[in-house]
Amino acid sequence: MGTLQLSSYALSSFSTSLNFNYITNSHKTLKTSKHPRFSRGKIRAVGTIPENESQSTDPEEPPFVAFAFVSSVLLPDGTPDVHFRKACGGQKLRNIMLDSNIELYGPYARPLLNCAGGGTCATCMVEIIQGKELLTPRTDKEKEKLKKKPKNWRLACQLTVGKKDSRGLLVVQQLPEWKGHEWNYERISPEELASELELEFGPESS
Repeated sequence: MGTLQLSSYALSSFSTSLNFNYITNSHKTLKTSKHPRFSRGKIRAVGTIPENESQSTDPEEPPFVAFAFVSSVLLPDGTPDVHFRKACGGQKLRNIMLDSNIELYGPYARPLLNCAGGGTCATCMVEIIQGKELLTPRTDKEKEKLKKKPKNWRLACQLTVGKKDSRGLLVVQQLPEWKGHEWNYERISPEELASELELEFGPESS
């Protein structure tokens, strides 16, 4: 088992640091521990701002949900391939993934091999690692198609991520049936995430 620390995604002025423990085998049991950590980005001076412009401030960024999508395939060096995105809440996870160029269907991506969001083929399965509190409950179609799957497996075409004013972090394992490795994710509680966001963005972000 190894530990991977990622800090490659910047949301506004902060960089996200996530810890993943991973095993390169075909076991199907996911182990989760507690608390991912956010590391504050370092600021480096790269120029000067004229005095008459220094008083201007950027408009407040609208609320968003941060996403970490974990690929089912490891990178060439054997570490997890994680893609970071952000999007406004109130959308289907399927739409967010497709709009963000995140692989969703795998071998079923070609036309006629999936139902295009109808909830009948179950080819858009994802595994929710963190952030289930942001999601709508399982639909009847999900209960039917996923009755033999773990409770944290969902159909991306059926679930809605939060509301338009939602904030938080959603960690998603892509193509859970096809992954060939296991990893541990150091989770953060909603209270800790709210505290971290408040530190970075101010009280309005939590």
